Amino acid sequence: MLKEAAECRHRVEDSSRLLGSQRPGYGTLQPDTDKSHMEVTGYQTKAWRVALCHTCSVLTAGLLLVLFHWKPSLEVQAKCKPCALGQADWVIIRDRFGQCFTSRVRSEPLGEASLEHHPGARLEEQRSSIAMGVSEAEGSLDTIRLHQKEENTLRYYLFEGMRYVWMEQRQAYCKVSALDEGWTCADLHLSQAGLDQQDHTTRRKIYGPNLIEVPVKSYARLLVEEVLNPFYIFQVFSMVLWVCDAYYYYAACIFLISTISLGLSLYETRKQSSTLQKMAKMAVGVRVHRPRGEEVVVSSVDLVPGDCISLPTDGTLVPCDAALLSGECMVNESMLTGESVPVMKTPLPAGSQAASSIYSPEEHKKHTLFCGTQVIQAKAYVGGEVLAVVTRTGFCTAKGDLISSILYPKPVSFKFYKDAVKFVLFLAVLAFIGTLYSILVLVRNQVPVGQIIIRALDLITVIVPPALPAAMTVGTIYAQNRLKKQGIFCISPPRINLCGKVHLVCFDKTGTLTEEGLDVWGVVPLQDHRFLPIVREPRCLPAGPLLCCLATCHTVALLRAQPVGDPVDLKMMESTGWHLEMLEEEEGDLPALQQFGTKVLAVMKPPPEAEQPRDRKHQVPVGILRRFPFSSSLQRMSVLAKLPGEAPAHVYVKGAPEVVASLCVKETVPLDFSQVLQHYTSDGFRVLGLGCKALSTVTTFEEALQLPRDSVEINLTFLGFLVMKNVLKPESAPVIGLLRNANIRPVMVTGDPMEGDRDTRPGEGAGH
Repeated sequence: MLKEAAECRHRVEDSSRLLGSQRPGYGTLQPDTDKSHMEVTGYQTKAWRVALCHTCSVLTAGLLLVLFHWKPSLEVQAKCKPCALGQADWVIIRDRFGQCFTSRVRSEPLGEASLEHHPGARLEEQRSSIAMGVSEAEGSLDTIRLHQKEENTLRYYLFEGMRYVWMEQRQAYCKVSALDEGWTCADLHLSQAGLDQQDHTTRRKIYGPNLIEVPVKSYARLLVEEVLNPFYIFQVFSMVLWVCDAYYYYAACIFLISTISLGLSLYETRKQSSTLQKMAKMAVGVRVHRPRGEEVVVSSVDLVPGDCISLPTDGTLVPCDAALLSGECMVNESMLTGESVPVMKTPLPAGSQAASSIYSPEEHKKHTLFCGTQVIQAKAYVGGEVLAVVTRTGFCTAKGDLISSILYPKPVSFKFYKDAVKFVLFLAVLAFIGTLYSILVLVRNQVPVGQIIIRALDLITVIVPPALPAAMTVGTIYAQNRLKKQGIFCISPPRINLCGKVHLVCFDKTGTLTEEGLDVWGVVPLQDHRFLPIVREPRCLPAGPLLCCLATCHTVALLRAQPVGDPVDLKMMESTGWHLEMLEEEEGDLPALQQFGTKVLAVMKPPPEAEQPRDRKHQVPVGILRRFPFSSSLQRMSVLAKLPGEAPAHVYVKGAPEVVASLCVKETVPLDFSQVLQHYTSDGFRVLGLGCKALSTVTTFEEALQLPRDSVEINLTFLGFLVMKNVLKPESAPVIGLLRNANIRPVMVTGDPMEGDRDTRPGEGAGH
């Protein structure tokens, strides 16, 4: 049996490493979350084993059922026989923390469609063909087709909300999101046509509904599960014993305390589950594109990966993870990130670069709309609609991953609990020794058998405190109420005990220790590749590349006529005095064509003449053709802009000073670059580098959209530094002082450069 069980076990590894030879019943897969390195074992139900377990449950007066409740994996092992995963009715899952879970394997007919015909599965077949060779692959595909004819059934199980489907090609259960791994940006752009009804129905069966279901157990079920806890069973045993020995008052007190603590615990648990369910519940109407130009309105519950959805211009709640195909969106992602600043989303790369670019929500997050976020405003500049393709649904989404981490947190390995168990076990040993001694003494004194049993068992209840769980529960609830009065809410009360062991607190800087708002301290321009003295008022700069860079290199948008965006971008734009004008699709194309010779996203207009320096007038507006948003991995952002009457466009870049300098032509970077940078960063300022270059190959809006980013941000001309200041919040110093007085070490986690290490990024600054 052990050998058979070993044959059907598979370790969950990275799905991208699934290539190579695999024996039947053995596969590898790793979800893209912390729930990696899982061992899954298959079991097949046997009727005679089930009947035997039922008989034993009756003979043991239900004690076997209690044991099965404490250890569900034992029930599966008792009622089922190990088998290959492909034939399993149940699976036992062991996670990387050593915890065991059970899940029933479900099946659903797919009709004429097939899981193997899914694009993700076909991609896997192509990879396997390369790995195995053409002849072996053909034989494998013939076997798959034969299997499809015999039984075209979807087999899957659910674990922590996630669906894992059986892939015959891989001989493993795979996380359903693995079916869409490996898609390129070009594949997603081809999805604009939408899915036909048959394909949509098949995917609906494979992926399931687009829901993040939070289970809310009834009070009756919560009561049963709590009462079946070993501590409470011991309490019931103790109270029955005390009643038999006429300890009515003591038994009543323990019963009252336990009932109150149990009731409070059930109420808090149910309340938190209901709150989380309301937060996760989401169903909105969505416009979905179908082939041949059809468009239907469906519930977000019915969305599947591959659906092409249309986003309204006045905004909407995003019900799934989706890749933006056309237009721009201003999105509020505070639900996921905690950042109140709206984020600009731009379309996925298109053209030749899209064919070789594998789509990844992490790498393409500036082009991805995440589930649960709010689209504040959407603007279409190609065609009449803002389009996005659904990439993930349900628990596979970013919001689903967040809810999953709340519902199924990492187990807490708290030394206090281990010591408490050791203490109780030590007391149990003492109780056992004392019980044996008491029995011997009572037998010698010829005490009746009934009294011997009561006295011996009573000794156990005296040594092992039966009110311990009730006392701990009451203490935790009291601490939770104290925290709630301070505006601190805890969804996992047992973790309150951890707070007493905190030795280190890590803070973010911007917006946490420092004020959210920023002020421009000045601009350090260049002349003949040498730094000039700092200019405190950027609007006093002469007309030229540096002023245009400050005015245009941002992702600011207008929301109800108010500029919104990153605080750095807002302050930088405001310091120039220039103002943003967004062009509407219907009426903005003609003026832009007349002024710039091409369509533009937005126009930056200089301030009125009265507000400009007398000797430095600037009357020419600048049109923005395309934005490349800030990337934390690249540590920079850039825009393509165009001046009226000039054929070529210009690229303006801002970012971490060292990164921008590395992208510039060496001769344009001053020799004292490092010394000047250190002068400002050592004083706590945030410093950004600025650069630009002309693009003779780009003259129109359409050409700008096809241009890959890596070909734009090279061979730049260094323009200078933007210096900003960010002051501390008034409450930061007292809080840090309080922590230090409590012997808790505060640490600032930020992108600021230390001495000798200035790997900074825009938005996190360059000061200590």
